[in-house]
Amino acid sequence: MSSATHAADPVARSAPSIAELTRLARRDMEGVDGLIRNRMQSPVPVIPALAEHLIGGSAKRLRPLLTIAAARLAGAKDDACLNLAAAVEFIHTATLLHDDVIDSSELRRGKVAAHLIWGAPASVLVGDFLFARSFELMVEAGSMPALEILARASRVIAEGEVLQLTRAHDLDLPQETYLEIIGAKTAELFAAASEAGAVSAGAGAGDCARLRRFGQNLGLAFQLVDDALDYSGASDTLGKNPGDDFREGKATLPLILAVGRTGAEEQAFWERAVGRREQTEADFERARDLIAGCGALESTLALAETYAAEAKAALTEFDGTSGWKAAMMELADFAVWRRM
Repeated sequence: MSSATHAADPVARSAPSIAELTRLARRDMEGVDGLIRNRMQSPVPVIPALAEHLIGGSAKRLRPLLTIAAARLAGAKDDACLNLAAAVEFIHTATLLHDDVIDSSELRRGKVAAHLIWGAPASVLVGDFLFARSFELMVEAGSMPALEILARASRVIAEGEVLQLTRAHDLDLPQETYLEIIGAKTAELFAAASEAGAVSAGAGAGDCARLRRFGQNLGLAFQLVDDALDYSGASDTLGKNPGDDFREGKATLPLILAVGRTGAEEQAFWERAVGRREQTEADFERARDLIAGCGALESTLALAETYAAEAKAALTEFDGTSGWKAAMMELADFAVWRRM
């Protein structure tokens, strides 16, 4: 369905959600939550306090949910996937703690960022603690292939973060490099979460590859929509302040496209506000107007729809009688419907 169709008729059909997926995974996710809360504990009081601030309550646990869903779709009958799902959440949370320090973010999941409460050193070190916990959980899962998948993902995520850091404020960033960055720092963990779930179920190489492809494309769609929402959403939708990417000088796809589509006068604006980060209070509104006016948001969301469709295509060969396939298909639709 095109962007124009969504905009013109947002109630043409019921909005997709993750409700059915969370219903199917409820028992498994209760087990995952138990593992997460148990492994957050430490005799050093700041560790569980800081971890609970970020992990508790509002987290959707989307990545561990993917691990569970992939395992069950691939035929898992036991609970081998639970440790891996908890490990995935710890990897994700650790990267968020590190990201917020690097980006000087003020909000995360609608709360004050942890580093503003406990300080940057504590946030980084608790992130390291969670990484260590994730590897303990992986070892306990007893699957060397799953350990390899998630260890590789941790490396790739770090490489993506460094690549993004080295290309910050780069107005000439090619779209291909941007996709490489989000493929590493965001989509890789979606892919690894899905693939690890399939491996834990004893799935064959073909099914593992298909579920990895589902996760990879889903992650790209999610990140593209997040990047568009930074210029069009509200803080209650984003869990962070709108315009954070702009204020931090991040070259996301809406910005990259707008820089290429606007004229000489606007080029001077982009160079000042993003390239040199010499910003005024009114600059974000101007950037938002320029990005919307040149069609950069529509193009970004159209690409997200393409990746969501690729994610759904990766599931076509799986059996649909259990309900997991349809729920995961709806998750792909939800990824791009969040713009509404």
